[in-house]
Amino acid sequence: MELNLKKPICFFDLETTGVNITKDRIVEISILKVFPNGNKESKTWLVNPEMPIPPATTEIHGISDEKVANEPTFKQLASKVHEMIKGCDLGGFNSNRFDIPLLAEELLRAGYDFDMKNTVGVDVQTIFHKMEKRTLSAAYKFYCDKDLEGAHSAEADTMATYEVLKAQLDRYPELENDTKFLADFSSRNQFADFAGFIAFNNKKEEVFSFGKHKGKLVAQVLEDEPGYFGWIQNADFPLYTKKVLTAIRLRKLNNSFK
Repeated sequence: MELNLKKPICFFDLETTGVNITKDRIVEISILKVFPNGNKESKTWLVNPEMPIPPATTEIHGISDEKVANEPTFKQLASKVHEMIKGCDLGGFNSNRFDIPLLAEELLRAGYDFDMKNTVGVDVQTIFHKMEKRTLSAAYKFYCDKDLEGAHSAEADTMATYEVLKAQLDRYPELENDTKFLADFSSRNQFADFAGFIAFNNKKEEVFSFGKHKGKLVAQVLEDEPGYFGWIQNADFPLYTKKVLTAIRLRKLNNSFK
């Protein structure tokens, strides 16, 4: 079943130096852009992460320091990546918990704004786990009856993710062929940021989900304890979390002048 799209969606996969969203960097990115009319555009880039790639990580995806030594840095590629995904929904395999947050960090670090306010993320892994509880290679075999050649290659994983989602729509009639529905279905929790430090309560208000202010309204904490904002901004929190916190603070300040 082909996807019923109201706007383009970019399926993408990252190979990285590790799994720490704040500290690790991209070494390969592959993007498959699918348009509402069915047309496709794809790009794959190797990336110099400007940091050593651990040997254990190289064993997984096969990308070594030598392989990316002469490749562009993410900052040099950021304009192309940003232009390709701008105005698109996003899709991937475990993308809501890893690929999207890490891509957001890289783009913000390179000076490009990244916001999900008008964008939804379809996580094919979550759909798969809710329906069958497996991995990408197993999903590809289960849904598409194919062996995934070149697993842990960003390009192979990206194409497999796209094919799996289409096959999932064929297999499960209860899945609506609608990007917003698929994004909601593949969402695990409702958070204002990717890392899960700022959640929404049942009134859709932002609350802290960690530390001494867990469960408290973010806006109220920032008013009662202004130094908490500075502590988070200077601590080792993801850039996107800091961006969300800044937006809440500015909204609170703007409301106080009305």
